[in-house]
Amino acid sequence: MEQKTAIDVAGASSAEVFAFGPFRLIPGRQLLLKGETTVRIGGRALEILAALAERPGEIVSKAELMRRAWPNTVVEESNLKVHMTALRRALGDGQPGQRFIATIIGRGYRFVAPVAWASFPTHPLAAAQAQHNLPASTTRLIGRADALDALRELLHTRRIVTVMGPGGIGKTSVALAVAEAVAASGEHEVRFVDLAPLPDGEFAASAIASALGLMIQSGDPVAVLTAYLRDRSILIVLDSCEHVTDAAAMLVEQIVSGAPGVSILATSRESLRVRGESVYRLPPLQLAPESPELTAAEAQSYPAVRLFVERAAECLDGFELADADAPGVAAICRKLDGIALAIELTATRVDAFGIHELSLLLNDRLRLLSQDRRGMLPRHRTLAATLDWSYDYLPAHEQVLLRRLSVFTGPFTRESALAMSCVSGADEANIVEAIASLIAKSLLVADLSGNVVHYRLLDTTRAYGQQKLLAHGELDRLTRLHATHHRNLLTRAAAEWEARPTVAWLADYGSKIDDVRGALRWAFSPAGDREIGLSLTVAAIPLWMHLSLFDECRQCVERALAAVLPAARDGGRDEMKLNTALGAALLYAQGPTQQTGKIWKRALLLAEQIGDGEHRLRALWGLLVYHTYKGEHRAALHVAERFRQAANELGDRAASLSVDRMSATSLRYLGDQAKARQYLDRMLDQYVSPEHRSHVARFHLDQRAAALGTLAHVLWLQGYPDQALAAAQHALDDAQATNHRLSLSNALVHTTCSIALQVGDLEAARHALTVLQQHLARHPVTFWNALCGALDGMLRLALGDFTGISVLRGALDALRETGFRLRYPAYLGALAEGMGAAGRLSDAHATIDEALAWSSRNDERWCFPELLRIKGELLRLGETNSGLEAAAHHFRQAINVARHQQALAWELRAATSLARLPQASAAPTEALDLLVAVHARFTEGHGTSDLVAARTLIEQRRRVET
Repeated sequence: MEQKTAIDVAGASSAEVFAFGPFRLIPGRQLLLKGETTVRIGGRALEILAALAERPGEIVSKAELMRRAWPNTVVEESNLKVHMTALRRALGDGQPGQRFIATIIGRGYRFVAPVAWASFPTHPLAAAQAQHNLPASTTRLIGRADALDALRELLHTRRIVTVMGPGGIGKTSVALAVAEAVAASGEHEVRFVDLAPLPDGEFAASAIASALGLMIQSGDPVAVLTAYLRDRSILIVLDSCEHVTDAAAMLVEQIVSGAPGVSILATSRESLRVRGESVYRLPPLQLAPESPELTAAEAQSYPAVRLFVERAAECLDGFELADADAPGVAAICRKLDGIALAIELTATRVDAFGIHELSLLLNDRLRLLSQDRRGMLPRHRTLAATLDWSYDYLPAHEQVLLRRLSVFTGPFTRESALAMSCVSGADEANIVEAIASLIAKSLLVADLSGNVVHYRLLDTTRAYGQQKLLAHGELDRLTRLHATHHRNLLTRAAAEWEARPTVAWLADYGSKIDDVRGALRWAFSPAGDREIGLSLTVAAIPLWMHLSLFDECRQCVERALAAVLPAARDGGRDEMKLNTALGAALLYAQGPTQQTGKIWKRALLLAEQIGDGEHRLRALWGLLVYHTYKGEHRAALHVAERFRQAANELGDRAASLSVDRMSATSLRYLGDQAKARQYLDRMLDQYVSPEHRSHVARFHLDQRAAALGTLAHVLWLQGYPDQALAAAQHALDDAQATNHRLSLSNALVHTTCSIALQVGDLEAARHALTVLQQHLARHPVTFWNALCGALDGMLRLALGDFTGISVLRGALDALRETGFRLRYPAYLGALAEGMGAAGRLSDAHATIDEALAWSSRNDERWCFPELLRIKGELLRLGETNSGLEAAAHHFRQAINVARHQQALAWELRAATSLARLPQASAAPTEALDLLVAVHARFTEGHGTSDLVAARTLIEQRRRVET
């Protein structure tokens, strides 16, 4: 039995590591390293490897390995085969000098390589490893060192490089290896974009945005992409451009011209034909010469033969190339023109035919099939012939499976594979076994990087499978089944949306977006099924919302609404759900426009006519947010009461608590801080429970985070700045924990940045604004960007930078265009104060008068004391006796209103302004005594700017008096 050898590693920690060949396995950290590079393979495969490496030389049974990898689940043996195949490929098992895992037929597996034990060094992995989204490697790259060097050199001098070649030549594998090297060097960020699933170029920009983590709401997606990329150093890999060449070329040209730090590495069967493009034609793998004297060692010095041997060893345990077989293998590779995929497919049949017979069969098949494809290029004929040959030698049930799996556009799970494959009543265990067999034969790829295995077909194999579907007359039936399956799958997902964490939900359903797009395209085509399209659109709404694809959601929902019959047999239920989704999409993509309000009212009318209590709540909530965003707080409070009544009728406690938060929001803007505080305290006291959910699906934002944000403002206004800061931090923490983009935007805009500005912590405000700007660069929404601009302008003015005037005014113009008027008078007040400080008194008076009029007309009274104070400050700047008297009047009025609202923060500011007036315009002792009394009512926050300013003024006046 092999023995583990203890070795020392300088500076090691206590983490256990198994070293074998060029690899280090650290089970406790779920990490496999080859040199200093992480081998990306899933946790179950790592558990299997650890179980084998811990007992080198021993037979580990299949049952033991399955218990180790799936401790709480009963699975078929084929699951183990899938992971074992991927694991062997990741290790390069079977290549010359590298043998790690042996199959003991009927019993299990044995780890046959020497294993050394060590401790893992504590040094962190290179940060660059996190700076990419590259998919996990499924195969080891063979014989492409020259290509990698050439492409790295090209990327140093050219910004657009296209790897060109026929299907199956290895373009994607080479591009990924180049990207891996760039990421490991730390030179650039790297983002991989798979364009293969796209039916056409319509969603090419969205695919790039998704890979970048961007959210494109509306408008020009290229402009959004370019703006985000403008100051970044990043390599974007665009894979499989050939079927979307025009769209890809347009995007590449505009992105590169507008973002000087971006480089593009594309793969395609044809060039993009854009300015500045450098084309690298990927050659076939190097072939061994024709020689009857060729030895195994000589043959394996050529990449084509090495690839053949490695793949053959995966399928035939213990396979090694003998001298006698070397000329035959070399001849097979020559017949296949050095095309990597063709060599892989052929090598998997060694177990069935042996080298000699395989060569004879292949020779006959290539000659026969090439006669039928004389119009094709030679290498295309070779690959097509190889696919035909591989397909023809599959057992009938594997042929059926391959055909049916080709209906998928993107990655799919075993559950989805079974849904496509069990239509004929085939046994589930046999289908799972067939999946494992197709993986072993290189016809199917398994991605083990997540908790659930995802499978995919290479685009070449998928196109071939769809041709076979068409030839067998199955395409229409399978396309319908595919759409129905995704409708059912996403119906289930919608039911789970509220109950599961966002990350887990997206891990299961996020990858379905490309298949949803394809299914909807079919459903609304002349050959499709409109009813399936309608129900799939409804079911897909949570997916669009979670991925923040609001504009795509809007387009798809509007298409579905156009297809709804006036007398729909579901009584208008689909129309109701579609209008509910459209209202949310419009609200967050475009703002509270007039159209948004109409859509929400239509959704409410339908819900009430149908008697659907849940969607009545959702529509009322949409109207509630709509009126709040428009600054119509009396109307919002009225809708909130309707919502509360509906929630109570349904006995929906979560909804009743959520509306407490929105009622408090309306009350706080109306100036009733005490009642707002009561609602918030009740909501937060009762909202925390083991069943707590964010309720994002129903009510758009994480309710606890939003309530804490509102509470922070109420606390600050009531004179508790320290508690306000703590609540603001809790709101931000909760929003970040949800991983929900809109919740985080809401927390940063309405709470973190705003509270930092109110307490005068300008450094904290600057930091929060930077975080907000970075967040919105990835997830831009028109009115959120405008709100960010307003905060930027206010911060600049607070720092004495008068460029803040134009920034803030531009932001307010943008907000007016969207209809968003929440906090509008407060922003106008800040603008007026800045104009006054800059000496632009005429503009300042006009602006503050507009703010006061808006506040009075729309009952947004929360900031009215502050607006009166700012008006007084502007009058004071006139330095006339009448102006000073008018200023004193405004300050006293501000104090009275603030006292009535129980807004101690505003009262302090107004009292400080009154005490600053020259002695001739106000009774100095009275003003100072008033300020002292107001200041004394504060029990905390004595280091915040307003309290420091008040205390300083009190001390100065007392020194003058003495």
